[in-house]
Amino acid sequence: MKGEVKLGILGGGQLGRMLIQAGLDFNLYTLVLDPDENAPCKDVCHEFYVGSFRDFDTVYEFGRNCDILTIEIEHVNADALEKLEQEGVKVYPDAKTVRTIQDKGLQKEFYSKHAIPTADFRILKDAEELKSNTDFLPAFQKLRREGYDGRGVTRLQSEADLGKGFTEPSVLEKLVDFEKEISVIVARNASGQVTAFPVVELSFHPEHNLVDSLFAPANVPYKLQRLAIEIATRVIESFDMVGILAVEMFLTKDGQILVNEVAPRPHNSGHHTIKANYTSQYEQHLRAILNLPLGSTDIQSAAVMLNLLGEPGYDGEAKYEGLQEALAVPGVYIHLYGKKYTRPARKMGHITVLGTDLQEAQQRAESIRNIIKVIA
Repeated sequence: MKGEVKLGILGGGQLGRMLIQAGLDFNLYTLVLDPDENAPCKDVCHEFYVGSFRDFDTVYEFGRNCDILTIEIEHVNADALEKLEQEGVKVYPDAKTVRTIQDKGLQKEFYSKHAIPTADFRILKDAEELKSNTDFLPAFQKLRREGYDGRGVTRLQSEADLGKGFTEPSVLEKLVDFEKEISVIVARNASGQVTAFPVVELSFHPEHNLVDSLFAPANVPYKLQRLAIEIATRVIESFDMVGILAVEMFLTKDGQILVNEVAPRPHNSGHHTIKANYTSQYEQHLRAILNLPLGSTDIQSAAVMLNLLGEPGYDGEAKYEGLQEALAVPGVYIHLYGKKYTRPARKMGHITVLGTDLQEAQQRAESIRNIIKVIA
């Protein structure tokens, strides 16, 4: 790595913030583009630009000032990424990968084309096609574009639920009788080196349909852990992608592993790696896009990660309760995202709880789960 590298990040949220924190060790000069003038990255990057990462001209002009351009959110202008690639800017993940992952229909077709196991699905154009596919229910209907953190997803149990369905282009995904939801974060550098983090087990919030907590390592038989890592490796190699890729999967009750969705960036299911692994997902992403040797993904400590969400009924300038009491518990580490305002269920931070084994980490996590509250 010669001289100071200018790294551009599309998106100024908490993922970008933690990426910048890791980038300090690499002496990177960071530029961030985000539409929110109070975005978490604002005060930790070298240059901060307020603007839309969905707008072609804005992304193109921003990217021209960068040596390397990366993302912390998928919903960016892929046409601008492609033009920047053509002009010599290193863009990771590349425009082709971003386009595919932005569209859940293209994602599903990609899995089918590359023999990657996934749930049965049908691609729908509109409400009329939904009505003519009721034989496929029960299923999840997912908007092809713009959905994340549980938005753009609805469960349709029977024909009686059609009123909850989306009228826009969508994917109808057969309901999977799964035992657990798991995730593998895998990284690949430009030289083709691939590493995977150990499998983690995800627990989802019953109301908001986003990750509530995770357990690392997952309580899954070794053979199935190896299979999950093999599948995640196949996915990133099929994309020919450089960077980090989170692969969320279902472990079914009959022992199958099916890919649910992927994210071509640091991910909620890897936050614990900052404290629990030799290399964090953020450092690994930087190593990958800088084409450095990838770091060890081995676990140093068992961990539980708890998302810190805005409390129901509070909307305004954020205040935090219970920090002192929680931090008095051994092995508890708090990461606040620098978001000025809270609202119900907004991700405001996360808590990593370490233990000598997973049982100890889980016991500590339960002891503090309801202590910290984000209010206004």
